[in-house]
Amino acid sequence: MPATTGVVPGFNAPGVDFDQPFEMLEACHERVQRSLGLLGRLVEHVKTSGHDASSRSAAADVLRYFDIAAPLHHEDEEQHLFPALSENNDADMRDIVARLRADHVRLSALWARLRMILLTWRDSESAPVVSGADQALIDEFTQIYASHIPLEESLAYPRARSLFNEDRLAEIGREMAFRRRGR
Repeated sequence: MPATTGVVPGFNAPGVDFDQPFEMLEACHERVQRSLGLLGRLVEHVKTSGHDASSRSAAADVLRYFDIAAPLHHEDEEQHLFPALSENNDADMRDIVARLRADHVRLSALWARLRMILLTWRDSESAPVVSGADQALIDEFTQIYASHIPLEESLAYPRARSLFNEDRLAEIGREMAFRRRGR
């Protein structure tokens, strides 16, 4: 069996590897929250201290995470968890999965807009202005994740864990690792 451990973009936490797909998904949530925290600190820095090498670097870090790791995380859920949860006869769980999928679509659309702002910040020497529209976009992006992550961790993940045996979990881990090697 091929090894599924190693350094993978967005998944470098010690002690978590693809042999533990749910733990990997939860570790990704921690990274999402750290990246959102960095985004908040970046905006505050730009507003209070201006634009400098630190803010350009922070913009690059946020871009890297949400361009690479976050879409892979959403794809993991869309490919493995949501179909299994939707096959269940539980109408409440199907509603939850529909909401989570809608969140992914909305987050992707918001990221496409937010990404353009951060690319400018990363690449520009001149001081950006954080407009009211920019702040509203950042707030909406952050707020969706603030409700999305707890819903997955408190309801979707526990239910999904019960649906997969050890062999299927190993297969899911291999597929998650394979997706990341291809990027």
